[in-house]
Amino acid sequence: MIPRDTIEKIYAAAKIEEVVSDYVTLRKRGANLIGLCPFHNEKTGSFTVSPSKGIYKCFGCGASGHAVGFIMEIEQCSYVDALKQLGKKYHIEIEEREMTAEEQQRQDNRESMFIVNEFANKWFQDQLWETNEGQAIGLTYFRERGLRDDIIRKFQLGYSPEKGNPLAKVLQSKGFKEEFITNNVDTKIGVGVVGRSEDGRLYDRFRDRVIFPIFTVSGKPVAFAGRILKKKDNVGKYVNSPDSLIYSKTNELYGLFHAKQAIARTDMCYLVEGQMDVISMHQSGIENVVASGGTALTKPQIRLIQRFTSNITVLYDGDAAGIHAALRGIDMFLEEGFNVKVVLLPDGEDPDSYAQTHDSTEFIRYIEENQTDFIRFKSALLSKDAGDDPQKRAALIKDITSSIAIIPDLITRQVYIKDSAERLHMSEKVLTVEVMNLRRKKAEERAKAKEKAEEGQAAVLESRDTQVPQETPRNTEMPKLRNHEKEAPKTPLEQNYYNLMQLVVRYGERPMEVDGTIYSIGEIIIYTLEGDEIKPPQPVYQAIIDEFKRHCKDANFKAEQFYKFHPDPAVSALAVDMIAEKYQAVAPKDETRLGELVTQLLYEIKLTVINMQIAELEADIKDAQAKNDVDRQMLLLQHHPQLLAQRNEICKILGNRIINI
Repeated sequence: MIPRDTIEKIYAAAKIEEVVSDYVTLRKRGANLIGLCPFHNEKTGSFTVSPSKGIYKCFGCGASGHAVGFIMEIEQCSYVDALKQLGKKYHIEIEEREMTAEEQQRQDNRESMFIVNEFANKWFQDQLWETNEGQAIGLTYFRERGLRDDIIRKFQLGYSPEKGNPLAKVLQSKGFKEEFITNNVDTKIGVGVVGRSEDGRLYDRFRDRVIFPIFTVSGKPVAFAGRILKKKDNVGKYVNSPDSLIYSKTNELYGLFHAKQAIARTDMCYLVEGQMDVISMHQSGIENVVASGGTALTKPQIRLIQRFTSNITVLYDGDAAGIHAALRGIDMFLEEGFNVKVVLLPDGEDPDSYAQTHDSTEFIRYIEENQTDFIRFKSALLSKDAGDDPQKRAALIKDITSSIAIIPDLITRQVYIKDSAERLHMSEKVLTVEVMNLRRKKAEERAKAKEKAEEGQAAVLESRDTQVPQETPRNTEMPKLRNHEKEAPKTPLEQNYYNLMQLVVRYGERPMEVDGTIYSIGEIIIYTLEGDEIKPPQPVYQAIIDEFKRHCKDANFKAEQFYKFHPDPAVSALAVDMIAEKYQAVAPKDETRLGELVTQLLYEIKLTVINMQIAELEADIKDAQAKNDVDRQMLLLQHHPQLLAQRNEICKILGNRIINI
């Protein structure tokens, strides 16, 4: 186990705003910070970070937690892995703890793969800078491409020798297991810096190539791209790392780690195609740029950018033959609510070559003077291809309206419809109808897909009902992404219990006098509920109660801190909900009146229970009356006045104890 004092050091050092801002662009709003939630798709920011409370809360999907919980969820890692990552960030040395065999195996696999990549990344750089072959071939190539040495080092570029498979040999000599240096396409284990030939020999996958390492958003080397320098028959220009447990090409963007701060600062991202485009633009002074790597854009990649900005400018080569193929990918930006611009560079130029001959001021000036709204760009491009051909023009109009139809904002759609109608010499009404039809069709498709998914889920649940239920462990170290949906409305009893547990979490250790004796607020609430036999409506409330009983006498016990940083994700998440500003439904304006509030809420839950008992009793009386069971009816009627009297008494007390909240 990790010592508790080490965990507390990490929690104390890890500022929530610093941790979250590595992944999400945050802007100031009053005492808090706000941004777009990284856990669900949204167009307006509802993701709130409270530096004073050390928590985050999305009021759109319900995601909530502290710094460690945020890392666990966004990196999909264990509690211990999250602590290690934050310990590394804040230079706090931590110890390992024992894990289950399955957890240990998974962590070992991922950690071993990252270690292989880190070793290989340094080795590639050493080959570039420290060997005659690397200097003569790799370093010469980069310098001939116009790169300065500081930029080569910044992007950790490297070189892999041509002969002898030296990386495979050194990895084996260092004791790295073969399963981690190669790659199994089925299990996704192994980073694949080494391949295996048909005759069983190991070889360097990236041999005779310059190396471009690919980093995660947090800066870990997760993959490599190797570019060949000599023309060879039947050999691709680039070789890339295979998909693995730690890498998927659909989830990464080249240069994002180096660009994220500049993107957030400028509220703009430039999208290019290749690694050299990114590097040369950095060298010219433009750092808010990422590359798609020459593959089709994916929604995970787009949402990576959306963490930092909703403004994207796509830079195309002046003579790019793949512009038409790229249009569909740009449509996805529109669907996610981006403001999309397009820039065509001068003929014969690409971002790399243009950056080599122009400084940042000149480059940005060219972009600003030549950028075109994407819909206008697409309209002009397709109009040129269609000419006067009626069928091609009809296809053009359908293509344009399909792009407009996916834009989520109504006003933006209407602006584009009006503008496109003028440019295409079409009736605005016709385009509006076409867009409405496309959106209706899309909505129907989504509804059918949702219905089909729900049917499938129902079938799964039905099959589960026939199985023997298994006990669920209370504290799972490897959390899955939560299904961030708004909670169903609480019953009166659930709301009453929530309110009382909120007081336990926020003020549980505070003293309160009862009949001349000092108790803590948590003790009063918990023992009153237990004395009245009011059971928790959810297991997580029982966990809060059990933990309070276990730790309330600990030295320096502070309920809010204890529950907020609790290792059980369910307890921690509920505590954050209760602490978050928007959910302080039971916090009094004057905290000195906590005693009155505790009393009020305890009477309210008693009133709720009595109302439930009265409703149940009256239903039983009606049932006995319907069955002509006079004896049972008379017996039940004897209890009815007692319950009514209890309710009236509590109502009188509550009438004198209403607190403004």
